[in-house]
Amino acid sequence: MALKKSELYSSLWQSCDELRGGMDASQYKDYVLVLLFIKYISDKYAGQPYAPITVPEGASFADMVALKGRPDIGDQINKAIIAPLAAANQLSDFPDFNDASKLGSDREMVDRLTNLIAIFENPALDFSRNRADGDDILGDAYEYLMRHFATESGKSKGQFYTPAEVSRVLAKILGIGEADTSAATTVYDPTCGSGSLLLKVADEAGTKVTIYGQEKDAATSSLARMNMILHNYPTALIRQGNTLSNPKFLNDDGRVKTFDFVVANPPFSDKRWSTGLDPLDDPHERFTPFGVPPARQGDYAYLLHIVRSLKHTGHGACILPHGVLFRGNAEAGIRRALVKRGYISGIIGLPANLFYGTGIPACIVVVDKERAQEREGIFMVDASQGFMKDGPKNRLRDMDIHRIVDVFNARRDTPAFARLVPFEEIERNDYNLNLPRYIDSQTADDRQDIEAHLRGGIPTADVDALARFWAVCPGLPDALFIASRPGYVDLTVEPAAIKPAIQDHPEYAAFLYRMRTHFASWSAPVSDTLRALQPGFLPKQLIAELSESLLSHYADEPLVDAYDIYQHLMDYWAETMQDDAYLIAADGWVAEATRIVERTKSGKEKDKGWACDLVPKELVVARYFALEQAEIDALASERDAISAERDELEEEHGGEEGAFAELDRINKTNVGARLKELAREAKDEKEEGGRAGASNRTNGMDATVADARNDGMAVADAADEVDEAEVLALWLDLYRREADLKRALKTAEAALDQQAHDKYPALDERDIKELVVADKWLAALEAAIGDEVERASQALATRVKDLAERYGTPLPTLSERVDEVESRVAAHLKRMGFAWT
Repeated sequence: MALKKSELYSSLWQSCDELRGGMDASQYKDYVLVLLFIKYISDKYAGQPYAPITVPEGASFADMVALKGRPDIGDQINKAIIAPLAAANQLSDFPDFNDASKLGSDREMVDRLTNLIAIFENPALDFSRNRADGDDILGDAYEYLMRHFATESGKSKGQFYTPAEVSRVLAKILGIGEADTSAATTVYDPTCGSGSLLLKVADEAGTKVTIYGQEKDAATSSLARMNMILHNYPTALIRQGNTLSNPKFLNDDGRVKTFDFVVANPPFSDKRWSTGLDPLDDPHERFTPFGVPPARQGDYAYLLHIVRSLKHTGHGACILPHGVLFRGNAEAGIRRALVKRGYISGIIGLPANLFYGTGIPACIVVVDKERAQEREGIFMVDASQGFMKDGPKNRLRDMDIHRIVDVFNARRDTPAFARLVPFEEIERNDYNLNLPRYIDSQTADDRQDIEAHLRGGIPTADVDALARFWAVCPGLPDALFIASRPGYVDLTVEPAAIKPAIQDHPEYAAFLYRMRTHFASWSAPVSDTLRALQPGFLPKQLIAELSESLLSHYADEPLVDAYDIYQHLMDYWAETMQDDAYLIAADGWVAEATRIVERTKSGKEKDKGWACDLVPKELVVARYFALEQAEIDALASERDAISAERDELEEEHGGEEGAFAELDRINKTNVGARLKELAREAKDEKEEGGRAGASNRTNGMDATVADARNDGMAVADAADEVDEAEVLALWLDLYRREADLKRALKTAEAALDQQAHDKYPALDERDIKELVVADKWLAALEAAIGDEVERASQALATRVKDLAERYGTPLPTLSERVDEVESRVAAHLKRMGFAWT
């Protein structure tokens, strides 16, 4: 069976557990990624002639495995594995595998490195079939690790990684996807970090392009080089050095080389940007035409390097702190010069707290030299409000990325989100590009109607503001409101009945039916497409096609946001469907029930049942064993009812004078012992003469007490003791019935579990496709979209109820209630002897 993406991620992240404690994430990431790199190139290139990466004999992962347990394992990894690989492939700055300060000394280092290697020995981690066609499961795993490393590295050490979501935005707005690209097309990142941004841009191109990158930090530049190889860009040119003071990519004349596309996420507000550089005597003439950036504010230094590094037809994009849009002095002059030359084609404001090195909001400045002279303004997007929380950081969702890209690439004016700002308007604002000057993205205040507060009634202006709902259900306002006076209406139903009134309205019912039919019109052809999937298909291509078709299908539908619908599919893809797709791509439509075996701390194996990832047990049960499941559900319901009755009995008689007062704990043993004690007391009293009629009262008990007596337990004669015995006997009877149901339920569940397990070998490919496509994928998506539609009625009901409650009690009524309460309080105080003035 193929390894699921989620399991691959889990296996690789598990390797980090071997290193935590001795160093922080910014350090142990290097060890984990080097192991991943060596495993990958060994699987993919070892022994292959003319491979772009050389794996010297004796320096493969298999040779590393042979070092496990050796007392000199760290030293041997350095000398026998790392050194030959580095020399053969012009790599450098690998971590020291013999560093006792990080890995521990003696036995601790041996055990730690041995366990780390063993994790990568997992046969499922076989990268020999790793695809290089844009659907690279390993590349995604690498991104997963980098994001988690950045999260754990803390504020000061997470700058080696640009969040993948932001990289995707840059890649898609840069225009490389629509360009006529080839191997001669050049893409450059002057501050490439680990290379994730470069790779996202390169993957967006229609063909292989030539990658250039420079990174100041030596270890991170080595990481970027490995990243290129892991993503099948082994010929990418990554150089180490300070881009501003010592750019490594130069033309024959010594000036900086120019490129077709340039992207960057430089360090924000670099205070040491000019170290080793005289900006007034820059041999590359990056600052002279525009001005020199402030000595302790290097943002524009990097942006001007990008401008200088672009061909006259080049396109660039740079992530910068929001301050570059409005800060004054030298930066204001640079900004004015860039705008006047038409180099800035767009600005995208991003949410705060996206990046690992800082929590401040950032923006993307888009540079376009190709059409600079004909440009009439700057297209601005304020996307600061679209994100989700992800632990301590914010993160762009798929829908946020798509919305930004769609609006920006189409240059589509969108209220409170985006607009083309003409140069004349920018000039009037003294070239201040701060987005709030041009786009008001704040939610409008909910206005209060003073007359409605004074006289009651809901303003018709508030009702009219719900026009998008009335457009779908034009008769619904008449069912909810009635005119009270000019400009105001009253609610015709009770506030609690608003939602039922909406949902029961025939026009809303028709809308729900239409939406179900609309989904069916999309899912029918999609179902055929999904059932036709064959091993070897590309899951990323599949989800791209499915998501785009779904987004387009709901683009013009009322009351729902097509991007919200799109997000439901993308969420389900990430949670479930992606793993299924990769399993099918690798093994076909195969559903096998496999045992789950866990190893205990003592080393013993423990059977945890069975499971099937592609076709979960509940799908097989629902389709083939519905009656058996219904019987189990009935047993469970009866058990729960009896359990609730027993709990209620304990609650009712649990006080100090209750039937359970004599018990330390309420359980079968204690209840039985107390009943026997009561029986003995009753017997003793009877033998001593007792009170007359005791036996009559005993015989008059209900059948439950009689059953208890038949078990050998008598009851006392006294009225209070009879009550106690009745309650205890009833509790014991409920306990026994519940226990019987539990045993019956366990037997039935075991039988159904075996039936379901035995069904898997009988499933043919058509059965599996029906279960996966119809019962699993499309059913889950239909339910999610149905919930989204349901939210429309909930939003309307909530708003109408808020308005009704806001204006339901006018001021005179409130005043009367205040007077009434004040009068009652005064009367109470007077009776208590207090004067009230």
